[in-house]
Amino acid sequence: MLTDFLPTTKKEIELRGWDYVDIILFSGDAYVDHPSFGAAVIGRTLEAAGYRVAIVPQPDWHGDYRDFRKLGKPRLFFAISAGSMDSMVNHYTANRRRRSDDAYTPDGRPGMRPDYCTVVYSRILRDLFPDVPIVIGGIEASMRRLCHYDYWQDKVLPSVLVDARADVLVYGMGEKPMLDLAKRAAEGESLKRCRQTAWLANEEEARTIEGIRLHPFEKCVKDKRAYAENYRHIEEQSNAWTSERLMEPCGKQVVVVEPSYPPMTTEEIDHSFDLPYQRMPHPKYKGKTIPAYEMIRFSVCLHRGCFGGCAFCTIAAHQGKQVVSRSEESIMREVKALTQLPEFKGYLSDLGGPSANMYGMHGKDMERCKKCKRPTCLQPTICPNLNQDFAPLMHIYSQVDSLPQIKKSFIGSGIRYDLMSPEYAREVILHHVSGRLKVAPEHTEPHVLKIMRKPPFSLFERFCETFHRINREAGLNQQIIPYFISSHPGCTMEDMAELALKTKQLNFHLEQVQDFTPTPMTLSTVMYYTGLNPMTMEPVFVARSKDDKLRQRQFFFWYQPEQQDAIRRDLNRIHRSDLAQKLLSKKR
Repeated sequence: MLTDFLPTTKKEIELRGWDYVDIILFSGDAYVDHPSFGAAVIGRTLEAAGYRVAIVPQPDWHGDYRDFRKLGKPRLFFAISAGSMDSMVNHYTANRRRRSDDAYTPDGRPGMRPDYCTVVYSRILRDLFPDVPIVIGGIEASMRRLCHYDYWQDKVLPSVLVDARADVLVYGMGEKPMLDLAKRAAEGESLKRCRQTAWLANEEEARTIEGIRLHPFEKCVKDKRAYAENYRHIEEQSNAWTSERLMEPCGKQVVVVEPSYPPMTTEEIDHSFDLPYQRMPHPKYKGKTIPAYEMIRFSVCLHRGCFGGCAFCTIAAHQGKQVVSRSEESIMREVKALTQLPEFKGYLSDLGGPSANMYGMHGKDMERCKKCKRPTCLQPTICPNLNQDFAPLMHIYSQVDSLPQIKKSFIGSGIRYDLMSPEYAREVILHHVSGRLKVAPEHTEPHVLKIMRKPPFSLFERFCETFHRINREAGLNQQIIPYFISSHPGCTMEDMAELALKTKQLNFHLEQVQDFTPTPMTLSTVMYYTGLNPMTMEPVFVARSKDDKLRQRQFFFWYQPEQQDAIRRDLNRIHRSDLAQKLLSKKR
């Protein structure tokens, strides 16, 4: 029934008997009523608190803006998200080529959202409804909350708040701040100074506010060192249990980033996942396929957050370093709900999360965690305060697999092979691999892995030995699918040749590879732009030109005859003909 979903049209609002709407959400994604889609999570959270919420998915931003007008004014405010991905990452490859599809759109159709989606939607609404507050959020706004390097324009941009002309920006996971903003708006209070938000203060206001003062935007544009110094504060506060306020001047305004909320409790995350999602796309998409939904429709997310701290990843910066796990009861309720869906065939595609094997893990002494400023609990060594207990996760696997409707549950999320007990490894390899297991060593060379905040390659080699041994003992024929990145800061062409040689010796013909794409507010992106490691201020080599990036990428495909002449020429040019001989010979 249409009334089982958040309303998307005037007709659907009337079917509910409403004569007004409190909050109208605009999303760059199609509307899928599922806990993996942010707009649905925020809409359902607000609905559960008693607010009337409507959603406008993928509005047409051309012409007369009728999609922006069609539901009129909300009683409280407009809320905007570009969707589950930054719109520029969604639209462009690492070589800045336009992608031909969009996984979050019916039938994968491209062109259903604009570049810089948050800014475009917000400016339209500001012009149409100048007196209605605008709240922006989602990963695009979250990772652009302060001045940031934009790879697609190749320059430093100010906080998205400035360009979007919005009133408030919600960063991180939005349930708590959105409830606070709705309550304040309903009571006629200012939306400024709410926790886990950013807002624009004038110079006079800023003088009365305490916090960490960052270098101004204008200085960061001219001085890469200043930009790198800002990042050190931003990352430290993003990872802190109790963060401090950040303030960054921009023109005559100051971007104020308020402290975040402490990590959610299990009860709070259960509440979010237990809301009455229909777990399917809105009926308006009947007969169409939404690729992103197809990927997760029979998967279950067990937790949020990641303490891995990989330099190129946005998860910790957006979801937080602390892992927040659902209760077993909540997980089982969702699994049982999935088994009742008409197209369920008995197979769960994923029991996972940002990293599949971090479920239930936390500090042994949480008071130490509250004071900790480390960006990662795993590098350079695993924190001795980390409770590495796999028993709760293995019990969930057992409970899920004991259900009569479940034929097999797989792990589709990435697994940290540096965080694994022998018992857990055996359980996963024997019972939860769909023929191919994804892991992400990312590189082979020690100095590159150190910059990436990834474990030594020797741990991956050891895991490969374990994987193949257990497969042989069980008579299985399963594969490891490793992920690797080229052109990451610190990586040279010689490093890529070494990567190719070492993976050749392990008998890999690589498939899951990518050229490094600088995305806003990651450590790797700061290094790419500045040529400095902001943690040490030491210089870092960066392959920036298109030709240099393509030269690095070609080493992934050393086994293709059409790549070999170029590889040989490039290695001869840097006086490493020895590597060319080893790599291109037929011997392993």
